[in-house]
Amino acid sequence: MDHADHVNLLRDGVPARGGVWADFGSGGGAFTLALADLIGPDATIYSADRDGRALNEQQQAMRARCPAVDVHYLNADFTRPLELPLLDGLVMANSLHFHRHKEPILQLMLGYLKPGGRLLLVEYNTDRGNTWVPYPLSYPSWEALARRAGFVDTRKLFARPSRFLGEIYSAISIGPSDRK
Repeated sequence: MDHADHVNLLRDGVPARGGVWADFGSGGGAFTLALADLIGPDATIYSADRDGRALNEQQQAMRARCPAVDVHYLNADFTRPLELPLLDGLVMANSLHFHRHKEPILQLMLGYLKPGGRLLLVEYNTDRGNTWVPYPLSYPSWEALARRAGFVDTRKLFARPSRFLGEIYSAISIGPSDRK
């Protein structure tokens, strides 16, 4: 996949430029860069990953390609509570499939979102993992999991073939508007 693929996977889930977003499990920043392209220089991104070296590489890439975007790099485990402002949206691209117990993570994510905020998931469209992708989830499995975790209005956004596990897709799930 290249940058255009990353942008296409996120594009229909980003309603407007600006706002405060996060990328959880951001690694080297492929999807953080795509998000930066979509939300523009007047936005803020919180990029969280446990791998400090990957975050340093990401920071260099971001400075070179999107220097005006305000990015906060968090060397942290996103499965544990983080100090964040309320978010307009968040991205979990190829990060949730490393965790067997997903629902508590998603409830944590829901707590970071403003009412009506967006969670964009990028995942392999299968329920059978391997050594590198131990716990993927097909779109139907995502739909059911998102509903159990308290999200509404889940829909598939984009899919493309993947030589790795057949297909990769993106989906959006919305935090309820009536949350307190």
